[in-house]
Amino acid sequence: MSTPTVAFSELSKNSKRVAETLDQAQRVHITRRDGEDLYLTTARHDQQREETADITARLLAALVRSDAGERAILRALPSVFPWVRHLSAEELKQFVAELIDATYDAAQLDVHANLHRVVVEWRATARVLADPELTAQLTRRLPDEDHGEVTAP
Repeated sequence: MSTPTVAFSELSKNSKRVAETLDQAQRVHITRRDGEDLYLTTARHDQQREETADITARLLAALVRSDAGERAILRALPSVFPWVRHLSAEELKQFVAELIDATYDAAQLDVHANLHRVVVEWRATARVLADPELTAQLTRRLPDEDHGEVTAP
């Protein structure tokens, strides 16, 4: 189901019509010229999204606690995140652990930025590992020179 879109001016001029659209769609995308777009949603829809995130976090955590579940997650990850093929087995386990923790943060604390950060950071790691020249450049041994204490900015 696609999310209906209305301009912010439409919301202010015809709030009743937008509310009727919201009753049917449960979520409306509000565009603004002078700021970040908004989403208007029903409390029920938001509660269902929170419950979905909570169930997902609990399922992932339960799966990881069993050998068969962990194997299933590790087999499924490349379908969701194709770039994980560049991670080592240890890095993959660390990614899964961080992914589960961040999913819990989204579900239990309503903190969604952590989940986004985990995916972005691990994708960047995979991007570096996918390029042998870049990996060599970033993992080469630094000179043994000591340039002294680093002062705080």
